[in-house]
Amino acid sequence: MTGQGIIEAVTELGEGFKGEAISPGDLGYDDARAVWNGSIDKRPALIVRPRGAADVIDAVNHARARGLPLAVRCGGHSVAGNGTVDGGVLVDLSSLKGVHVDPEAGTARVNGGVLVGELDRETQLFGLATPSGRVTTTGVGGFTLGGGYGWLSPKFGLACDNLLSADVVTADGRLVTASEGENDDLLWGLRGGSSNFGVVTSYEFRLHRLGPTVLAGLLVHPIDEAKRLIRASRDYVESGPEELVTATGILQAPPAEFIPPQLHGKPVLGLFVLYIGQPDEGGAVVAPLKELGPPAVDLVAPMPYTAFQAMVDPFAPRGMLNYHRGIHLSGLPDEAIDAYVDLGTEIALVSSPTTQAILFRHGGAVSRIADDATAAGHRDAAYMAHPIAAWQDPAQTELHLDWVRRFSAAIGPFSTGGVYLNFEPDEGEERVRAGYGAEKYARLVALKDKWDPDNLFRVNQNIQPSRP
Repeated sequence: MTGQGIIEAVTELGEGFKGEAISPGDLGYDDARAVWNGSIDKRPALIVRPRGAADVIDAVNHARARGLPLAVRCGGHSVAGNGTVDGGVLVDLSSLKGVHVDPEAGTARVNGGVLVGELDRETQLFGLATPSGRVTTTGVGGFTLGGGYGWLSPKFGLACDNLLSADVVTADGRLVTASEGENDDLLWGLRGGSSNFGVVTSYEFRLHRLGPTVLAGLLVHPIDEAKRLIRASRDYVESGPEELVTATGILQAPPAEFIPPQLHGKPVLGLFVLYIGQPDEGGAVVAPLKELGPPAVDLVAPMPYTAFQAMVDPFAPRGMLNYHRGIHLSGLPDEAIDAYVDLGTEIALVSSPTTQAILFRHGGAVSRIADDATAAGHRDAAYMAHPIAAWQDPAQTELHLDWVRRFSAAIGPFSTGGVYLNFEPDEGEERVRAGYGAEKYARLVALKDKWDPDNLFRVNQNIQPSRP
């Protein structure tokens, strides 16, 4: 940053501002504005890296006073690119680190810039965990505010279900606490309503006993066995305990030493497995999945929970061009499996090693919580289909977008009609409504009218206030 840039930006934010302010033309500006999805290329008028809540208040007041759009970023993983903004103020929370674990209370206080891997590292020191993202570089904040489906969700609920309280900078520049006993309506909205109601500077989470070693990993099969194996694993898992967590992935096998050479670069079926409990107790529960057919690769073994959490990191590198969907499914009949495999296998046609088709199994603790208890919607969904297109060559963009659209259309007949907005691109109000349903969306609008009637916080999956 140039000296003049520092002086001008800090002067605009107020004499008390102690953080970092970056303007166009300053050294490091291009790195500071970049987000995880390489398809997004926006230029904020000002990037603010606060040192604390007071600096966040300065940034919010600055944006409001000048009528500028305001974006908030933690990990920057929003596929819609909501971690940056053209011509507005970007509040980059990456400078707000720190996790404090209280093992006796079973809680963690997490600052607004913490990433999933950083949270897991601190909680696992005590053999504790809370539902968090499946990619360790994901920001805890955006993940939680959007609902937060993680590996632990079938047993412990969504990330937002484990959110006990939050410190929030509101649109009028106040710092308030949202909890069951104070501003409980705001807490309801934070539990799945995205960043529509303020900038969260600190979160308090409930923790659960888990790890540091778990029985987990990946089973890899040739793709020609996929339909039979998915049917068989579905039948077993749906009758099994909630402690057995699985997901199915169709992906291109990397040229790794542990992969048989004849599978390198070919579509394969991957079955992700995690037993939530003691590893020696999980062996008998996991064994039937291995016996469905001898896998080409068996990576299921006792391992650190943090290692399992990082297992899919290589498939989510920063800077790739990305386009995703998150489609809630009412169930997984044979016809849905056929559509999933047929379209999923077409990743061979797009020839990108990071493009994949995922099926997550949900239900369990997620579905036991009353739908109106939080802003997060579609708790009755049994599965989620998650096509992930990630590529490098811009000339392949239409090829990848077409694959995601055709995949979504093929799986559409089995959808609940709802979507998971954390996995969705920014495609307008209709798509946001589909994330909640009509009744819940109306309640969110009323909450928006109370906490952000001028829609200062609109760079998100936006809940528009009733006033234009």
